[in-house]
Formats: sequence, structure tokens, C-alpha cells
Amino acid sequence: MDSRSNLKPHSGKSEPQPTVPARAFDAAFELSNLLETGLDKDSLSILLELLNAGVNPEALATVVRELRREAAEYQAAVERVNTASAVAAGAVGGVGAAGQRAR
Repeated sequence: MDSRSNLKPHSGKSEPQPTVPARAFDAAFELSNLLETGLDKDSLSILLELLNAGVNPEALATVVRELRREAAEYQAAVERVNTASAVAAGAVGGVGAAGQRAR
């Protein structure tokens, strides 16, 4: 039997099999959910593989926090643009030819 047969597969198409056994991965995912980390299985799998490859846990945590902060800032900027576009569209398209608001 292949020694990799008890490993939890990563969803990536051509990536190598993870080095974390399925039971350990499932336990780590359950703990992650209990701690409300917001990590999905793919993200957790990648983080565990990086840790197993020797990446410093504190540095990895810093990167994850920074990526989350940047994602939140990006989402806020997108929402501001969407709001401004909706307001501008309302100002331009909301007035009829007779100067009355469209209903």
C-alpha cells in the first residue's frame, strides 16, 4: 500500500500530496473552526504544508493577518466605488426630460 494513501488530498490540480495525515488534518480543521479562524480546508492545507516545509509559524501568521487586512481594505474600496457609481448613475439617470424624477 502506498504510504501516501492516508493523506488528505489538496484540491490543487498538479500539486504534490500534503504531508499531513488525514486524521491530523481533520483534527486541525475542527480546531480551526472552533477557534473561528475563518480558514477553509484548502487554506488550512496550504498553511500546514508551509509549516511542515519549515516556514516560521510567527512569520506565516503575520503574512495571513496582513493578507486579510489588505483584502478587507480592497473590499472596502470596491464598496466605495460601487456606492459612488450608484449615486452618480442616480444623479444622471434619475431625472426625466421634463426635469422630474423618474419613477
